[in-house]
Amino acid sequence: MTGRLFAIRFRATRPAELARFWSGVLGWERAGEPDDGVALLPPGDAGFRLRFLPGAEPKSARNRAHFDLTSASPEDQRRTVARALELGGSHLDVGQLPEEGHVVLADPDGNEFCVIEPDNAFLADTGVIGALACDGTQRVGHFWSEALGWPLVWDQDEETAIQSPDGGTKITWGGPPVAPQTGANRLSFELALPAGADAEAEVDRLVALGARRANTGTGTGTGEGDDGYVRMLDPDGNEFSVRRPG
Repeated sequence: MTGRLFAIRFRATRPAELARFWSGVLGWERAGEPDDGVALLPPGDAGFRLRFLPGAEPKSARNRAHFDLTSASPEDQRRTVARALELGGSHLDVGQLPEEGHVVLADPDGNEFCVIEPDNAFLADTGVIGALACDGTQRVGHFWSEALGWPLVWDQDEETAIQSPDGGTKITWGGPPVAPQTGANRLSFELALPAGADAEAEVDRLVALGARRANTGTGTGTGEGDDGYVRMLDPDGNEFSVRRPG
């Protein structure tokens, strides 16, 4: 049975502070979690939550994934930028041109994100998080389309994008060249299985699609942790977790 995208995980130096920032920017409700983590809950029943967990190393390179936030109007874009700055964000220069309409920012932990100009047709009707924009190959886009059961909504020139059949945030991959990975990713996917699902069968399905179990240092080689999660790597080497039922 296919797992669903339950959460985007942030590895953070100060999880509670980072959750407070994103709660203020997005307007999402906070909820405490075990292991000193904090979660933000999406409005309604659809979509994924954000989980903020301790353990980030000092940032040394640009993240492989970042959020693109949408704007309803130029005033709305300015309000979002101003709110992010008031909450502890900062402007970021990644080589963007003055004539480009989006605004590049960093959250208090240094994670990049963009506030996109209004009337962006690709992000129309996606919600406040219009996209999770990732560095990645066409292969990994096809993998995640099959893994999540989300159809491809873009597949041209080695760039791919997927979206849930229910709508909402798109996940995009920009194609090669993909920058080398430097340490563990700060943002990663967490999949959840419904009650009664066969976790081993789902892990085997993901392996057949091109994933592999991660080396957790336990010596078992299974990716199995002692917290009910199986750690895995997608075809581009990005970490993700599969949470066992219960």
